[in-house]
Amino acid sequence: QAERLRKLPIGERVAQFGQWLVGVPYKSYTLEIHDHVEAPSVNLAGLDCWTFFESALAFARMSELPVDQWTPQTMLKYVELDRYWNGRCDGTYLSRLHYLEDWARDNERRGYVSDLTRRLGGVNVSNAAVEMTNNWRGYRYMVNSASNRAGISKLEARLRNEPLPMIPKSRVPAIESKLQSGDIISIVSKDGSAYGTSHVGIAYRQGGVVRFMHASSPRNHGQVVIDSRLSEYLERYRTHSGIMVARPVK
Repeated sequence: QAERLRKLPIGERVAQFGQWLVGVPYKSYTLEIHDHVEAPSVNLAGLDCWTFFESALAFARMSELPVDQWTPQTMLKYVELDRYWNGRCDGTYLSRLHYLEDWARDNERRGYVSDLTRRLGGVNVSNAAVEMTNNWRGYRYMVNSASNRAGISKLEARLRNEPLPMIPKSRVPAIESKLQSGDIISIVSKDGSAYGTSHVGIAYRQGGVVRFMHASSPRNHGQVVIDSRLSEYLERYRTHSGIMVARPVK
């Protein structure tokens, strides 16, 4: 299907690869592969919400190349381009983009996505950004490195001092017509008096309806699914407050 894929806009390619990943089991912490050395990695036998969208995006970018270059090495190259600050892993845990708001900002700066959040009616809210510091025992790299814990704490402190852009979920029905298949949809949830990014997936336009395609946690579907209409999905959960939208452009 190489020639057909190449003719599609990148967003539609992202959505196509996302569909081919439907049914893959949910698995968390697949990137915690070493005690100290950070390296680009992919686990297609189990995906979490972030590795789902980045794998679909890497496949979409790789499909522009000749088929003989569709290799694990090429896949890892595109994952590195997407997952790390400035598109480069330097072997350290802190070279990875750990928060979706940083991911959107860094990838937009390098011309790979367009952050549409403010243009679609986004507002600024206060950012909680404490999840990794509070739960550092769940992250292998942080358990084994005090400097990683300090670095993540500093990163989160910076985010708490920056506004978090969000399209409130009450406004999402009005802007769904402007969303396209392949848009990266980050969910913003309320955490006490502040907000934080909590989940991510891919917009999938089907029969005029924008549905939310995502790797759903074990307490729900436990696998990659094409879920309900995006606005209905947001209303399902009381803590969901809004979304961020990043559109792949290359």
